[in-house]
Amino acid sequence: MTSLSLAVRDSSTMLHRNLLHARRYPSLTLNLLLTPVVVLLLFVYVFGDVMSAGLTGSTDRSAYLAYLVPGILLMTVGGTALGTAVSVCSDMTEGIIARFRTMAISRPSVLVGHVVGSVVQTLLALALVLAFAVAIGFRPHANPAEWLAAAALLTLFSLGVVWIGVGVGLVSPNPEGASNTGLPLMVLPLLSSAFVPVDSMPGWFRWFAEYQPFTPVIESVRGLLLGGVSGRDLWFAAGWSVLLIAVGGLWSTARFNRDPQG
Repeated sequence: MTSLSLAVRDSSTMLHRNLLHARRYPSLTLNLLLTPVVVLLLFVYVFGDVMSAGLTGSTDRSAYLAYLVPGILLMTVGGTALGTAVSVCSDMTEGIIARFRTMAISRPSVLVGHVVGSVVQTLLALALVLAFAVAIGFRPHANPAEWLAAAALLTLFSLGVVWIGVGVGLVSPNPEGASNTGLPLMVLPLLSSAFVPVDSMPGWFRWFAEYQPFTPVIESVRGLLLGGVSGRDLWFAAGWSVLLIAVGGLWSTARFNRDPQG
């Protein structure tokens, strides 16, 4: 077998391992999945009338539900990446990574298994959250091409955020530290246009909210699913996604390849 085919085989094995681990120990996944669902219910049924009145002048909460769902989807992406950080750190601290280092396997396959497995879990979580949103009244009117573009963008951005999560897990001393260090992955969607338009924010805060990674992705998904997508937002969203993939991938790989005693 060629080195490429060996790497693909080992990566597939690591992917299978991580998916089995997620299935056998679902508590973390469920907690991270329940958080965006609870936030969705809270903002729709507790604050929905008031927020909808502020957005549209009407107290029909369905208007705010339509605005809110793309932000909740991106919160799900951040939450899953946080789970990745904890999972990677657990592997590091429990010694399984040290065992893998002594085996005749492709070194990148260990990280690739985590990344691909996390992206798969993210997409499944996004589908479940979206199905829940539709069940309580979310009605997107995207055509098949727009659905495909939204899915591609969410996948690309998820890949970047997951790589950052892997890096956080590798540098954290323990799973609790990984959870704390990776908390911005959950907080950044709260500091974006997920819940209110950036135009309504104070000037000193608006700049950060508008140009941080999550906002252009939220606005692009919102535009693709509900109409009125902005080319500027799409370019920013794609640019942030590629940058996160590059930075996260290089950081994680460099950290993983360091001498474990260094």
